Amino acid sequence: MEPVTLTTGRLLLRPFAPDDAPAVHAACQDPAIPRWTPVPAPFSLAQAHDFVARSRQEWRTDTQYHFAVTSKADGTLTGAVSLFGMTLLSEERQAGVGYWTAPEHRGKGHTSEAVREVARWAFTDLGAERLEWLAEVGNAASRGVALRAGFRMEGTLRAKIAHRGVRRDAWIGALLPADLGLSSETPHLPFPA
Repeated sequence: MEPVTLTTGRLLLRPFAPDDAPAVHAACQDPAIPRWTPVPAPFSLAQAHDFVARSRQEWRTDTQYHFAVTSKADGTLTGAVSLFGMTLLSEERQAGVGYWTAPEHRGKGHTSEAVREVARWAFTDLGAERLEWLAEVGNAASRGVALRAGFRMEGTLRAKIAHRGVRRDAWIGALLPADLGLSSETPHLPFPA
């Protein structure tokens, strides 16, 4: 797929560009990002360049879609939102969503705003019918972003995440098109309450 650009009131979500590598590197020096995500620790500038190049290739091969989340006001990189693990060509029609936020931009609602916009795009343009969010139990900041973006928490998965040589429990949440007022091709028959 050719990369796309999305916009919200405050943000521009676009494919990563080669000149984003220094900002990606700087953001990922914050200990919270490698603590909760698969970003290597330490994370070098060469690894940032590799991530940017790989993310551009993954767009072309439809394996993952990484968005650089930038401020419309000044173009500053505020974080990233990614879709991965996609089964959009099968009956399942779902994908995972992940994100990180540069430390100086946390608490401003940028990431939840960006996640909602990527979700709308996934539901309307890609035909996704379910987005899943996973985070290690204890990652309250990621959980807060997911909740503000409209995800509903579904439970705890034991030993779901392998992170730095340790299996860790994970929270799971999901977002459906109906949660954003959108329709889906496959009807949803919820379990009676």
